[in-house]
Amino acid sequence: MNLIKSFLLIFITIITNTMNSQTSIYDLSITGIDGKEIKISDFKNKNILFVNVASKCGFTGQYEGLQKLHEKYKSNLVVIGVPSNEFGGQEPGTSEQIATFCSDKYDVSFIMTEKVKVKGSEQHPLYKWLTNKDLNMVSNSSVKWNFQKYLINENGEFVNYWYSFTKPLSEKITKYLK
Repeated sequence: MNLIKSFLLIFITIITNTMNSQTSIYDLSITGIDGKEIKISDFKNKNILFVNVASKCGFTGQYEGLQKLHEKYKSNLVVIGVPSNEFGGQEPGTSEQIATFCSDKYDVSFIMTEKVKVKGSEQHPLYKWLTNKDLNMVSNSSVKWNFQKYLINENGEFVNYWYSFTKPLSEKITKYLK
C-alpha cells in the first residue's frame, strides 16, 4: 500500500511539474521589423492573429485584407505579420525593404516583425509554440506556405489555424472576433 502511495505521489509531482513548466504564449517575444522587442504579453486580453507573410507571393494581396481586418477589429485584435523567406524565396528583402513595401503598397499599420524561420531546425520559438500541440495544448501543424494564419484568443489560448487560401476577412476567422 505504501508503495502505491509513493508511486501516486511521484506521478502527481511529475504531472504538476510538467503542467507548471508549460510555456504560455505570453512568455514569448519576437523582434519587430524596427529591431525592437515585441512582448506577446503586451497583448493580454486581445485576440492575436499571426500570419507569415511574403512580398513576392501569389497571396501577397492578402496584405490588403489583413489591414482591413486590423482596422475593423483593432479594439480586440492584434494582427502581427511575420516575414519569412522559406517558401520559394518570396521574401528576399531586408527589414527596411519589407517595411517600405508594406507601407507604400498596402498602407500597412499592423505590427510587422523581423524576418524569421517558421519551420525546420531554426524555427522561431513563437512558431514552435504555434505548431506544437505539446506547447499550445490544441493542435499540431506545419506551416505549408506564406500567409498561413494562427489565432490566439484574449486568454492566450490557441484557437485555430488556416492555410493560405483562407482570406483574412473570412467568416472562418471573423466569427471568433465578434
